[in-house]
Amino acid sequence: MPPTRNKNAKSSIEIEGRIELAISTLKKQEISSIAEAARLFNVPYTTLYHRANGRPARISLRANSTKLTETEEDQLVQWILDLAKQGIPPRPASVENMANHLSCHTRSYLSSPPCWPELGVKSD
Repeated sequence: MPPTRNKNAKSSIEIEGRIELAISTLKKQEISSIAEAARLFNVPYTTLYHRANGRPARISLRANSTKLTETEEDQLVQWILDLAKQGIPPRPASVENMANHLSCHTRSYLSSPPCWPELGVKSD
């Protein structure tokens, strides 16, 4: 049976705090094992194990489903701000076109991207 995920934000923050405390006590060698720390701080063993071994918290990572990199997002925001300075309202279609343009010219695709005619790739 898969683990149940807690949707309560306050509870997640509390768990995160307990994980950080457990990691700090492990680093100070006040507690000898990860299993003991997990029991004492009431946190999941596997989560504590991975976090103690360098895996960052999921909340601090970018979502897997993002279409643009952080750099591309920054470029898109700057382009929108430049349009606004010129008094040109950024229309949703033009923002989408620019986002597609940025993503097409900075990475390769396994499937056909929105700019497939420009890249000479046949659409499926």
